[in-house]
This record gives sequence, structure tokens and C-alpha cells, in this order.
Amino acid sequence: MNLNLKNKVVVVTGGSKGIGLAIVRGFAAEGASVVAGSRTVSPELLALQAEFDVIPVAVDLAHPDGPGELVQAALDAHGGIDILINNVGSGAPTPSIIAVEDAEWQRIFDINLFSAIRATRAAMPSIVTRGAGAVVTISSLNSHLPAASLVHYSASKAALSSYSKALAEEFGPQGVRVNTVSPGPVRTPMWTAPGQFADMMAAGAGTTAEAFMDEVLPAAMAITTGRVSESHEIADLVLFLSSDRAANIMGADYVIDGGMHKSI
Repeated sequence: MNLNLKNKVVVVTGGSKGIGLAIVRGFAAEGASVVAGSRTVSPELLALQAEFDVIPVAVDLAHPDGPGELVQAALDAHGGIDILINNVGSGAPTPSIIAVEDAEWQRIFDINLFSAIRATRAAMPSIVTRGAGAVVTISSLNSHLPAASLVHYSASKAALSSYSKALAEEFGPQGVRVNTVSPGPVRTPMWTAPGQFADMMAAGAGTTAEAFMDEVLPAAMAITTGRVSESHEIADLVLFLSSDRAANIMGADYVIDGGMHKSI
């Protein structure tokens, strides 16, 4: 299927690894011009820059000025923006809801919610001017299934989904398609990097991180497909929603979780 993304200008937040890197790779392979922001520029992102029209931007997206700096870099390089992907996010388990201090609540909301608000505020005038753009935001299954151990992450993602719904209501009539994607567990560094979720949970389960991701987690969470999602699968959905093939999909939230969330 031709997604008609060639020569589109795309801004991706959190584009150096995991889902964000897969999204950058997908757009680049479709012939889009991609400006990818992250706190550090990974070797994988630099490799894409060498092969495709990809501009990495080292920027702290949790800082109030960071998202605007990323958007301005895209405007300076390409003169306009067609598509914004709000992907950057962060989360870490906590032993108790009341153990989360104000500073940690603020940090999680700055990166998960306010980065998207600020990037959208900076990019939307250009997207509207271009005539038929898209904003796709990576939320989380936790926006539907709040967990005590991820209370601040879940709350920030629920707020992000609500924000995106309102954004669709205002800018949909102006030709901007606004949707969210809510993944369940995905094999990304947020899970698999040393010291992250898989390591911590595997220790409690008396197994290895690899076995936890491949066997324990899918079984414990009743994932119907028997496996967690891969980054490229999330990216494929994001690319479709960003394309004119999804021209009348508006204000929707797409859960991609292998059948984990069993509700109507």
C-alpha cells in the first residue's frame, strides 16, 4: 500500500530508540523528511541520518523550551511541518503510590504530557497552513488500565489521551487528523535495558529478563497472541494513521496490545 508520505516533513519526539526510532525508520523508508529529537543522539539514529533524509536534534524535551526548539529546527530546515509524532515518554515503577514525591510527579508529567502540549502548540500553526496534516500521539494501555506501581505514568498518559481528544475536536475541522496509539507491553529499552522493568520483575519471578519478556509477561498479562509487541508494529500503525489512507479517522485511540485488554 502506498501511504503517500514521500516528501512529507515529519517531526518525531523521542526518536533515538525504541518505538521512536522505529517510527523515524518507517517514515524515512517511505521517503519522508524526518526531524527527530531526543536528549541524546543514538548511534542508530546517526546511521539513519547517513542513509536517509533524517535530521537528529539533541534536545531536552522535558524542558519548557525543548519541544519548541525541535519544531523550530524542522521549520528552519524545511520551511514547514506536515506531521507531528508525540512519542517521547518515561516511566518507572514505584513501590507505593504515596512514595511518589512531587518532583517525580512533575518529571513524569513534563516528559509525558507537557512535552506533547508544547510540541503541538509550536507545530500546529504550520501543520494547519500546509492543509492536510496529522498529529499522532503515543499514549499507553495504562491510560485505560491504571496501575498502582505506575500511578504517575498512568495518570500522565490518561491526561495525554484526553488532551488529544480535545485537540481533534478543535483542529479536525481545519483538516488536521489527530489520533492516539496506546500500546501494551512493547519490547523496547524501557523494558529491556539493564536495570529496567524486565530486570526488576525477572528478579522477583526468579527468572531471566529474556525469559520474563518472552514467557512470564505474556502469560501473566493474558496476552492473547502470547507475545509482547515489537517496535516496528507500533510504527506501522503510526505511519498508517499519519497518511491520507486514514483520512476520515479522527479523535480515535488505537490499542495495540496483542489482545491483553479484554473489554468492550
